Amino acid sequence: MCAFYDLQFPDAAGYVGFANLPNQVHRKSVKKGFEFTLMVVGESGLGKSTLINSLFLTDLYPERYIPGAAEKIERTVQIEASTVEIEERGVKLRLTVVDTPGYGDAINSQDCFKTIIQYIDNQFERYLHDESGLNRRHIVDNRVHCCFYFISPFGHGLKPLDVEFMKAIHSKVNIVPVIAKADTLTLKERDRLKRRCRIHLTVLVRFKLSKSLALTPQVLDEIAEHGIKIYQLPDADSDEDEEFKEQTRVLKASIPFAVIGSNQLIEVKGKKIRGRLYPWGVVEVENPEHNDFLKLRTMLVTHMQDLQEVTQDLHYENFRSERLKRAGSAVDEDEVDKDQILRQKEMELRRMQEMIAQMQAQMKMKSDE
Repeated sequence: MCAFYDLQFPDAAGYVGFANLPNQVHRKSVKKGFEFTLMVVGESGLGKSTLINSLFLTDLYPERYIPGAAEKIERTVQIEASTVEIEERGVKLRLTVVDTPGYGDAINSQDCFKTIIQYIDNQFERYLHDESGLNRRHIVDNRVHCCFYFISPFGHGLKPLDVEFMKAIHSKVNIVPVIAKADTLTLKERDRLKRRCRIHLTVLVRFKLSKSLALTPQVLDEIAEHGIKIYQLPDADSDEDEEFKEQTRVLKASIPFAVIGSNQLIEVKGKKIRGRLYPWGVVEVENPEHNDFLKLRTMLVTHMQDLQEVTQDLHYENFRSERLKRAGSAVDEDEVDKDQILRQKEMELRRMQEMIAQMQAQMKMKSDE
């Protein structure tokens, strides 16, 4: 009994037990599990599905139908949400991947992203409705926490569609730009494309531009001109270790991430690796010298909580405040309408009283005659 007492209730000078609070939060969070929603947007054929399967080591699209070229001409943008339960070392993650087949495939892509914006707003509206309801204990969070936007490696930077889409959603979701199929580029071409993409993008206020970019005032003017806000990692705290600070610096300098994906296992020097086999050699998916796949995965995993917090504290709060403003203005308009209706009824009653008074006066005059 004494040993149990010593184990559960340590009698140490100056020890109260508050230091155990993080452990309680950890146990509760692990028991509850985590939720995360990732949206992938980009033209067909850029390897979006392959990259997602490579990131999470799963097959989200086992029976996917790939339309032909003739079907893509008149195809509209669709929303396909796939949810999978992933467990790793006792930690459960409910991952929802929202795919957008048909984006950018039509000849006229002017309104192709309206469906995507409507889906993002609908998830905010749904969460707001559940949050305002009576039972708020088991709210399912389907808000889009992150959007991987895939940039084609075959162009010369961002297309007009890329710019317009990101400008339309940057206030609603965290955008992470990704250069697809980086194995089609040489190292010089990859760096050149990254620089061209950077000059179209500006970032959140908390991001400090890396000195390695060597931006000129003219380039800064172009950044301000487009005004696209992408997600950027928060700065490392001063009390963090040097390894984490260096990791954060490297991840920031790697945006936009140039990646490749592959679900094929290839044997290289007696080891099984995921990669792509070419006549001139093997491109390894998880080799940081070949592409930024590991950096993208590290960014997503180590900053998943921050992505959720930015969604909650910034994007959702903006939507919520605008929604409440519209609801308040609607109530004011209803009150104005009621006042107008009341005044109209009073005027109509006054006219009727005047008419009755005139009729009574006329009848009195006739009776006097």
